[in-house]
Amino acid sequence: MAITINGSGSLGGVTSLPTTGLQLADSNMPAGSVLQVVTTEKTDTFTTTSSSYVDVTGLSVSITPTSSSSKILVLFQINGSQNVGAGRASLKLLRDSTVIDAGAAAGSRTQALGGFSSSDTSIPSAPGSGNYLDSPSTTSSTTYKIQIAMTAGSGSAYINQTVQDSDVANQIRMASQLTLMEIAG
Repeated sequence: MAITINGSGSLGGVTSLPTTGLQLADSNMPAGSVLQVVTTEKTDTFTTTSSSYVDVTGLSVSITPTSSSSKILVLFQINGSQNVGAGRASLKLLRDSTVIDAGAAAGSRTQALGGFSSSDTSIPSAPGSGNYLDSPSTTSSTTYKIQIAMTAGSGSAYINQTVQDSDVANQIRMASQLTLMEIAG
């Protein structure tokens, strides 16, 4: 039977529409298509005095790529601060236990994706934010996470709060995000 559109825009000759098979399989999506997105947002705080890198609780997210040729686009914004005059806090991005986004090795310098170095206890540092296109070459569950360390001096590193963190209206609490997008290869 022919399908017709009458003058009022309604269809004639259609008895039913298929309920399955209307979705394009991930394997048929063109290169560059977004296949899945997973994200986490940390709204509480985290503090460490460790000079060794530690996982930031709540800034870890897992994804299971649908193809080993897929890329994973990692988007992040990490807010925080560190004790003023006491040192610097540095951040790293890891895939499972492998550091995937850090500066090049140069002598004794610390390799990191960024960090915090604020000049005032009542204001946050500029956020560590950016993106990284990873090629994990797997279809197994893969975890991406943020680590932090006090890499110079002493004191504490903070996520989502200022050093002072007084309970007054001009002090802020922040949020940090980690988002993964599987991109068809």
